[in-house]
Amino acid sequence: MENVDRFDFAVLIMNNPFDYTPDKACEDAFKDLLVRLEALKKSHRPEDINFCRELEDGKMLGVLVAVDAVGEDHVLYAFSGQLGGGGFYHEGFVGPVYDYLRPDGYFKRGEAEISRQNEEIALFENGTLAQTRNEYELAKHRLNVEVVEYREKCRLSKLERDARRNSGQATDEELAKMIGQSQFEKAELHRLKKRMTAQLNPLETELQVAQSRLDDMKEKRRIDSENLQNRLFSDFRLLNARGETHSLSEIFAGTSMKIPPSGAGECCAPKLLQEAYQRGWLPVSIAEYWYGKPKGGEVRIHGEYYPACRGKCLPVLGWMLQGLTIEPPLESQAVAVGTPDPEIIFENQWFCVINKPCGMLSVPGKESAVSLQEWLACRYGPDVKMAHRLDRDTSGLIIAAFGQKSYAMLQKLFATREMAKSYIADLDGDYRAAGIPPEGLIELPISPDWLDRPRQRVDIENGKAAVTKYQFTDVSNGRSRVVFYPLTGRTHQLRVHAASGMGLGLPIVGDPLYGKNLCSGHERLHLHAQKIEFTFPIDSHHYCFESAVPF
Repeated sequence: MENVDRFDFAVLIMNNPFDYTPDKACEDAFKDLLVRLEALKKSHRPEDINFCRELEDGKMLGVLVAVDAVGEDHVLYAFSGQLGGGGFYHEGFVGPVYDYLRPDGYFKRGEAEISRQNEEIALFENGTLAQTRNEYELAKHRLNVEVVEYREKCRLSKLERDARRNSGQATDEELAKMIGQSQFEKAELHRLKKRMTAQLNPLETELQVAQSRLDDMKEKRRIDSENLQNRLFSDFRLLNARGETHSLSEIFAGTSMKIPPSGAGECCAPKLLQEAYQRGWLPVSIAEYWYGKPKGGEVRIHGEYYPACRGKCLPVLGWMLQGLTIEPPLESQAVAVGTPDPEIIFENQWFCVINKPCGMLSVPGKESAVSLQEWLACRYGPDVKMAHRLDRDTSGLIIAAFGQKSYAMLQKLFATREMAKSYIADLDGDYRAAGIPPEGLIELPISPDWLDRPRQRVDIENGKAAVTKYQFTDVSNGRSRVVFYPLTGRTHQLRVHAASGMGLGLPIVGDPLYGKNLCSGHERLHLHAQKIEFTFPIDSHHYCFESAVPF
């Protein structure tokens, strides 16, 4: 970039951190960083070696290009969060927005106090409280056994009395004694229960006192921890391009979350922007890249760029970018160019089948562009309803129902897996070279990545079941063509199953969320709903529809 007069800085437009293709300056800066990291791996300094090992376990790295007051270019680097060995710091990377890990700072002292409380609580819970509860339970068990044994004795005694009465040989004196014996046993059982209550009451009271003390200790810990977090959120102050500051508490107060999530303000973009502002530099372009292995079920590819996360960074960057001119989202630019009209390939009195173009939402979303449902409503009226959905970037066959009865029947066909669907996709890579079987079944549960919507992640423990059959049909120019048969219908199921290392490990070509981004320009998602087949209950007719692959 040529030097520019400082009065011209306002006309500079920064790329959108949430939707962008890195410019050449960011790409070159990241390549330089990769070279530096390779050199660090050969370093003899333990801190450098440990730093690189932690990065290889998976970390987001950020690059920011900025200009100073005289128009000279500068590059800043950041890593997200912290690293175990060096915390927030490593040579060549910007520091944190707010260093709450200082050993002498209130946060570390507060953490130490909460750790002490944790130990105190565990000691009391496993010591005094456990002993008190054990004594109470043992006494209760012993007395219960005594009551049960006496009841059994009374039962046997009653059986003897009943047998004597039924024999017809008992005298009046014996019968009177039997009545007295029965009354005595009942009274004795009552006295036994009273003794049991009298013995258990002090132990129960002692247990309640101990439990109450534990509850008080836990409540104090909760309040102390909440106060510590609130102080951190208030002291964690972020700049914007106007030189104004807001705390995390102030930034998130106006959001639905209200309270900042853990790690807010510690991602790459906030660190980079804060450092640039503090140096008096104007941010020009920014990019974030994944380095190392994917973490925790996320679908990440080493060396690929990714947008800033929306859960933590959208509110933070919404503040920090104020005062800058930002590029509009690329997706809105694509919509502005225009999306081809849908094609209705079949209709009857119950439903219609549409060939949806890539780039069109199935149902209304946050974007202003017309969705397929809205487009159909203009043609058929407001009673038309999408029986299922396709991602915006997925093209192909989709069904809309006319009326609630038809909608319910189609929904049931999907729920009971009586709706057979197949998708055609091109995957980035040669499945044979990757050692992937030509056909098989992928079973990977999926859940939303709540802090980075709309991304999904593999979640073995808590995710919803997601099952996909696949069959490769061809390989050409380093791409593998595959037919997907989804047996469930989770959000982004095929895209995650294709890209995840636990699935095929080959992302779908042109996938902006899970794939390999193309810096030379955006290529459409190579995923097409090619065939759908079902028997409709009302007319018992078997329907089969197909659509030609457009890529």
